[in-house]
Amino acid sequence: MKRLLPVSLLVVLLFSVPALAEDGVTVMTRNMYFGADLTPAIAATTVPALILAATHIFAVVNASDVPSRVDGMAAEIANARPDLVGLQEVAIWRAVYPPTFSPTGFDFLELDALAARGEHYVVVATHVTNDLQAPALCPNTPPFSCIGLVRFIDREVILARAADALTLSNVQEGTFATQSGFALPDGTFYVEKRGWLSVDARKGDDTLRFITTHLLPEGFFDPIQVAQGQEVVAGPAQTSLPVIFVCDCNSRADNTGTATYANLLAAGLDDAWLERHPHQAGLTCCQDEDLRNEASHFDQRIDLVLVRGGAHVHHVVRTGESEHDKTASGLWPSDHAGVVATVDFRP
Repeated sequence: MKRLLPVSLLVVLLFSVPALAEDGVTVMTRNMYFGADLTPAIAATTVPALILAATHIFAVVNASDVPSRVDGMAAEIANARPDLVGLQEVAIWRAVYPPTFSPTGFDFLELDALAARGEHYVVVATHVTNDLQAPALCPNTPPFSCIGLVRFIDREVILARAADALTLSNVQEGTFATQSGFALPDGTFYVEKRGWLSVDARKGDDTLRFITTHLLPEGFFDPIQVAQGQEVVAGPAQTSLPVIFVCDCNSRADNTGTATYANLLAAGLDDAWLERHPHQAGLTCCQDEDLRNEASHFDQRIDLVLVRGGAHVHHVVRTGESEHDKTASGLWPSDHAGVVATVDFRP
C-alpha cells in the first residue's frame, strides 16, 4: 500500500479530515495477516536452518496472493466506511536476489485500493513493531547455489477516513516496557517492539480517544502479554476522555485464555460485541496458515472493540468471515476477521 500522508511517530498532530457519521463514530479493527507463520524462523538455531526457514516463509507469503487479499480487505473497509481504523500485521515484505538484486515483494498498506473504490483514507500514525532480515535461497535454483536476502517489517497503523469535519489531535505512539524476544543464530538476542497507537478525535463538542494495539499471542509469553495489556490501561487509556480501544488482543473473550481480556473489562472497558450480541460467539480467529481451508476454522474471539465513557453501541459486525469474502483463487482474506462498530457517547 502507498501512503498518501506519511505521518508517523509524532507526539502531536492537528488536522481535519471528513466528519464522523451523524449517528456516532464508526471504527474498525483489522488484522491483515503476514501471509505465513514466522515460527520456523524464530525457532532456527543455526544459519542453515534460518536460511531454509526464511525461504519457506517467503514462499508461503507469495502463495498467499497478497495483492488479492489486500484488495479484499480494502473492499471491507470501503463497504463499512469506518471513520477510524486500527490495522495490525501491516507487513512489508522485500526480497533481493543476485544477479540483479532488484527488490520484489509486497506492502500491505494499499490506500490506492481504497481510493479506487471512492474512499479516501489518510495515515494518522504508524508503529513499527519489528524489522528483520534473513538470508534465503533464490527461487528456481539448485539448493544453496544462490542466496539472497528477505526483509520483513511489521507495523500497526491508524487510518482516518477523509470525509467531513473530524478533528484529530494528540497522536501518541508507545513501545511496551515489557517485551518478548528470541535468540538469533549469531548469538545475539532480538527484542520485539510491540506497542500501541492513539489519537484524540473531536466531533463538535465531543472528543474521544481511539487506541489500537496488537498484543502477543497466547502461549509461552502469556505473562508478558498480560503485562502489555496492563500498560495500555495505565498508559493511553488513562484519560478522562471517552475511549474506544480496538485490538487484536490475542486474549479469548470467553476467558479461557489469558487474563488480559478480564483485566481490560475490570478497568472499566465494555465489550461492544457483547452489548449488541450477548448470545452470539462472534468468532474472529483463526484460519489455516495457507488460508485455503474450505470451511472457516474460527474457534475464538480475540479481535475486540472495547469502549468506555457513556458509550452506546449502535451496531457491531464482523467482516471477512464469510466464504463470499474469499479471493477469486479461494483464499480467505486473512486468518482473522475484522470487527466494525458504531458508537456514540452520552453524558
